[in-house]
Amino acid sequence: MNEPARRTVLAAVLGVTVAGCSTYGEPENTPASAPANAVLGKTEEIPVGGGKIFAPNEVVVTQPVKGTFKAFSSICTHLGCPVASVANGTINCDCHGSKYAIATGAVVDGPAPRPLPPKQITVSGDSITLT
Repeated sequence: MNEPARRTVLAAVLGVTVAGCSTYGEPENTPASAPANAVLGKTEEIPVGGGKIFAPNEVVVTQPVKGTFKAFSSICTHLGCPVASVANGTINCDCHGSKYAIATGAVVDGPAPRPLPPKQITVSGDSITLT
């Protein structure tokens, strides 16, 4: 009878085990890039001290202080969930409770391992465009 060698079976089992764990902590789905020059909305839609999530573009725009607009990825750096809200000075992910600062995207409360990546926007008049 042609049985596989013990080493062959162990190597196969270890390979499957390692491959199954290799993406732990990384987003399950890689977000699609938002199209450049996409008009997101109007400045009046972004409250001072808060922000708005533009889910189709995977972007959250904030206004930490009057007239200063910031933009970040709306995909949590913990496990790739979309953030759910902007309130009390933080961008909030409801999946596991991560919170990010509206001014910098820095992690305020984990388990997120990294800040939200910044996105480039242009504010022209009252229009906000993803660039």
